[in-house]
Amino acid sequence: MPFDWKAPTKHKVSVLFVCMGNICRSPTAEGVFCAVAKREGWAKKLLIDSAGTHDYHLGEPPDARAIASAQRRGYDIRKLRARQVDAKDFLRFHWILAMHHNNLHRLIEMRPNEFEGHVGLLLDLAPQLGVREVPDPYYGGPDGFERMLDLIEPASEALFARVTETPATA
Repeated sequence: MPFDWKAPTKHKVSVLFVCMGNICRSPTAEGVFCAVAKREGWAKKLLIDSAGTHDYHLGEPPDARAIASAQRRGYDIRKLRARQVDAKDFLRFHWILAMHHNNLHRLIEMRPNEFEGHVGLLLDLAPQLGVREVPDPYYGGPDGFERMLDLIEPASEALFARVTETPATA
């Protein structure tokens, strides 16, 4: 079933962020994008979520280092819980944004032929950053979590500009 951009829904635009385990990059992106939407008065107009391509951490909160890094910049992601992306997400979301090429390839494999939304890399929306993937900070130190935020913040601003000009808002 193709997504009907003009169908009346509670949320005019929906965004799903995807990484591998849904405990570092994608919940951070969800938290940052929620903050941007709230700041711009769009929090109730958007459906924002995150998921992982793997089931390693189902039901777990974000990594403590991701929570700490996000809190230092004013984002609260403590209440988020990891889940795995599934086929129904292609019916619920207009924008499905991967953090890394491996995540993107899994999403493309799952994508139904009828899906008319956008599946791509988050950082492709912010080419000025000069990178296309948000590096996985999980096996590194605190600097990796700061770098992750340095990339997600401007990409979230660029994404907000794009989603608020989609046909769903017209």
